[in-house]
Amino acid sequence: MEKVSIARLLDTLGVYQIEAGIPALGESEQVAVSAIARLGLKCRVSTWNRVLLGDLRASLQCGITDLHIAVPVSDTALQDKFDHSRLWVVDCLKRALRYADDHGCRVTVGAEDASRAEPAFLMEVACLAEAMGAERFRYCDTLGVLDSMTTFERLRALQAGLSIELEYYGHQGSGAATNNTLGAIAAGIQYVDTTVGEPGMRAGNASLLELVAALKQSYDMDLFFQKDLLVHLNGYVDRVTRSLIRQKIMKYPRRRSLRLVKGQSGC
Repeated sequence: MEKVSIARLLDTLGVYQIEAGIPALGESEQVAVSAIARLGLKCRVSTWNRVLLGDLRASLQCGITDLHIAVPVSDTALQDKFDHSRLWVVDCLKRALRYADDHGCRVTVGAEDASRAEPAFLMEVACLAEAMGAERFRYCDTLGVLDSMTTFERLRALQAGLSIELEYYGHQGSGAATNNTLGAIAAGIQYVDTTVGEPGMRAGNASLLELVAALKQSYDMDLFFQKDLLVHLNGYVDRVTRSLIRQKIMKYPRRRSLRLVKGQSGC
């Protein structure tokens, strides 16, 4: 199973966390995620979930207790995805976080389309996540509308009002996902999401290969990833992706979270 092989390679490489899949998608995804959960990897293995209890149940049934819960925070995303109000988002997030806590889960909360959200509501959701015990809060530039300086400024401002650790997830809407990720790191963000091989969702996400090179060049920060293994992993995922695209099936782990600590791999 390609997804399991990629998870093993990522773990050997030394990434901090693998977001292994979305169990709510169905049986084939659940089989793959369950297999990864049984590997006993050194890195953390999490799943992506909507702010719906059914999604969380599906993840728990796969043996995963590291949950990412995503909530739309811009009015546009909220209407497009759920056709509900901000109050609905807050109520559902409270319910989901209580459910996760009752089942002994570690949780990160993701703010979908955070870059287009009204700042006061974004802060309200982040404060709720913090108050209810979430480990991290993910700022998502879902449509890739930011540049590196704006990313830096937005995350600095968000950090100032929070104690919870922040995570950055960028898209290639303007082709700047890697630069924007560097802007997030410059702002003090220790957790960033990357992809290997093909670009990832829609227009793409920040490339792990690019980011490793950029960190070394711009910050003299060495993550001590084995270059040969990273190149091999990229090539393997490229081959798997091309095959799966031909079959109209996408099965591999896409997002990875790196904890950035100078002089360490983050594992």
